[in-house]
Amino acid sequence: MTASSPRPDPVSAQQRRGFWLRQLHQWHWISSAVCLVGMLLFTATGITLNHAARIEAQPRVDNRTAELPAPLLAQLMESPEEGNAPLPTEVAGWLGDTLEIPLGRRPAEWSPEEAYVSMPSPGADAWLSIDRETGAVEFERTGRGWISYFNDLHKGRNAGPAWGWFIDVFAIACLVFCITGLFLLHLHARQRRLTWPLVGLGLLVPLVLILLFIH
Repeated sequence: MTASSPRPDPVSAQQRRGFWLRQLHQWHWISSAVCLVGMLLFTATGITLNHAARIEAQPRVDNRTAELPAPLLAQLMESPEEGNAPLPTEVAGWLGDTLEIPLGRRPAEWSPEEAYVSMPSPGADAWLSIDRETGAVEFERTGRGWISYFNDLHKGRNAGPAWGWFIDVFAIACLVFCITGLFLLHLHARQRRLTWPLVGLGLLVPLVLILLFIH
């Protein structure tokens, strides 16, 4: 007589399945909670970006002028003649208070004639110019509305490093959400016969569109 191979313990298999179900459900709901607001933002702006040509924006231009005081103009004359460097701290502070703009420590483009600061932001473009001989200051901001603002956030355009980090963390949370969802589909596939046909359909439709309609 040959010794029969031991049969797998159904209780242990069921316990392992229950353990993984609990773990996957926990990570799935945590990642979905983290992704919820961001996913709503990115899906909505995905629609607006896809139809950007049909959504008319009415740019709003804000133009302001000022004249730099003589002591601050003297500081400006002592700055580098060419290259990129921030404005002197006192000059930047005076401009921020006078023109009511968040100038900060943005780099300026220096030339013998002027100091030019580019100040783009989500949904808007802005610039500041200072005449180094007369001290004449001109600031102009062109805003394109809230839809453009959120569209630029979607693309990470001119949104700064903090928003870039948020996009990275959000993307990782979305990966966790999708991967745990995939494993949950695998564990429940026996009770849901349409699971893999629907997953295959989700792969097939974009693949067909790419192969047939995108050139």
